[in-house]
Amino acid sequence: MRRNILLTLILIIMIHTQSCGSKGLREPSVRPMAVAGQFYPADADTLRSMIDESFKGVKNVVGEDQFVQSVIVPHAGYVFSAHAAAWSYAQLPRDGRWDHIFLIGPSHHVAFDGASVNDAFEYYETPLGLVKVDTALAAKLNRENRCFSYVAQAHTSEHCLEVQLPMLQVWLKNESPIVPIIIGTLQADRLKEIAEALKPWFNERNLFVISSDFSHYPQYDDAVRVDKRTADAVASGDLRRIAKTVNENISAGIHNLATSACGLCGILVNAMLSEEDSTAECRHLYYCNSGDSRYGGKDEVVGYNAFVTLRKKESGFSLSADDRRQLLRIARGTIENAVRGDKAWSTDTASLSPALKERCGAFVTLNENGRLRGCIGHFGSDLPLYKVVEEMTVAAATEDPRFMPVNISELDRIEIEISVLTPLKRIHDISEFQYGRQGIYMRKGYHSGTFLPQVAQEVNWTKEEFLGHCAQDKAEIGWDGWRDAELYTYEAIIFKEEKK
Repeated sequence: MRRNILLTLILIIMIHTQSCGSKGLREPSVRPMAVAGQFYPADADTLRSMIDESFKGVKNVVGEDQFVQSVIVPHAGYVFSAHAAAWSYAQLPRDGRWDHIFLIGPSHHVAFDGASVNDAFEYYETPLGLVKVDTALAAKLNRENRCFSYVAQAHTSEHCLEVQLPMLQVWLKNESPIVPIIIGTLQADRLKEIAEALKPWFNERNLFVISSDFSHYPQYDDAVRVDKRTADAVASGDLRRIAKTVNENISAGIHNLATSACGLCGILVNAMLSEEDSTAECRHLYYCNSGDSRYGGKDEVVGYNAFVTLRKKESGFSLSADDRRQLLRIARGTIENAVRGDKAWSTDTASLSPALKERCGAFVTLNENGRLRGCIGHFGSDLPLYKVVEEMTVAAATEDPRFMPVNISELDRIEIEISVLTPLKRIHDISEFQYGRQGIYMRKGYHSGTFLPQVAQEVNWTKEEFLGHCAQDKAEIGWDGWRDAELYTYEAIIFKEEKK
């Protein structure tokens, strides 16, 4: 009996030890390579050498005031298309780092309605190592959007995203997590839903890689003509022109032409995402087809185009120390003239810097002995900055409905603070709102309201409480009114008079 008890205790200790020893050592889930040794070399050294060679002769076309929002790249075997892909990837800064790299391509193996985001694997494997997947964001997209779901068959053997990874691994010095998306439809309404769902991430902090080959299986000369027409349409960014051109290619009776672009779904989503930004420019970079490779013939070729979508960087508006002192002098002169009843303050515009003549918004805040005495602001870009400061100073001193007008006896105790606002930026998801750094402006129907960035420093609210208070107390649209309101963010350059 005692022997049995002893054996039982030993067994429990062994199980407990094994359990403790394995804690935290779970093997990560990895999507294995599906086309290594077919579309690209399986040997790491050979693969790296081949990719390095593909970048020879490429040029960067990105302007200093632009950033790369997306690239359109081929997904064929490297011996046919790696050089074309390199033209797109060469537009990326080698030391670039993004919150996410969205990989978008067509399903070659299974048709389905919508798109599949791969949230089942934490990593993708290539001969050059593992590439991290942002499974949390992938799961969020699948969970919160009816156009997304996880379709395992769409990813298992699919090559169109996998072949992009070694190119990114070699070209980029820093790692960024990927979000793998396979689209299984060309239905226009569904593609629009996909674009709308991805819009919150279509910004400078994220990169979109659109995977697509072009003409399939015409004769060499026919491919050159067809791919040129399609490329011109894609570069225009015009959705109607792209669709019209593809339809014309189909109806032209070109022998053996199976498709104008196998990744048309992703190309259209990219155009939908870009259409709201008038600065977006889709630029064609390079063309070749499989007939240009020593491994391909001139019959039944496949075409490869390379594109980059460029957008303007946000303006780097700034104010020098002299600019700030000048605005404070304007505000002080304005409030003293207004309160004393003297003639209106007149700013000498000849001495102003270009920044002070820039059209942007501003708030003027008056504090008396550390307590708020008035605050009025102006959004928009209809007035030069110095004029906004003049008008808002008078308004803060005499028109703030929460306070009586400032009187002469208070002037020496009034401290002026100015918040110059950067241009408003529309957001579509509160994940884009940098709470504590940015202010929020919301608009719903005829109602609107705002909280300046510095409000976050004065309260102990969460981001959603901040939005709720702004919606309820400022915009008067109810606590949850922000959820379906138009939301805009902005930053503020804040400065005030020095205490005497």
